[in-house]
Amino acid sequence: MIKQGFLLFAAVMLFLTSCKPTVSVTTLTGKWKYVKIEHPNASPPDTVKKAELDEAVPYIQFTPEMKFLIVWGGKFLSHGTFTLDGSNMNVTEKLPDGKTRNFVFTISELTENKIIFESTGPEGSKVTALRASKF
Repeated sequence: MIKQGFLLFAAVMLFLTSCKPTVSVTTLTGKWKYVKIEHPNASPPDTVKKAELDEAVPYIQFTPEMKFLIVWGGKFLSHGTFTLDGSNMNVTEKLPDGKTRNFVFTISELTENKIIFESTGPEGSKVTALRASKF
């Protein structure tokens, strides 16, 4: 009976861990064009309009050196470094005044050409992006 319980537990854990995307610097490296931005924690929840995304052409770029850069409307918006912990990306954003801000992006989907990541909290957002280029 104990052996059957352990086997069932092991099978369930294997299933749950196989549902999370494999995240590595290699799979992230490149430029990712934002195609959808949601703000699920806003009151009321909202989504950035497609026309605004088409005009601003926002993207995030990850480098092999574990750095990131976010561009919106052709202008630099944010940059910093990141580390990986399973499906979580621990981000250290460098602010204009020389200080830093730390937060976590949770990656819920990552394929060769698509990434979905989100941040939590009242200003959290969920971003869907498509690979624009690889390094």
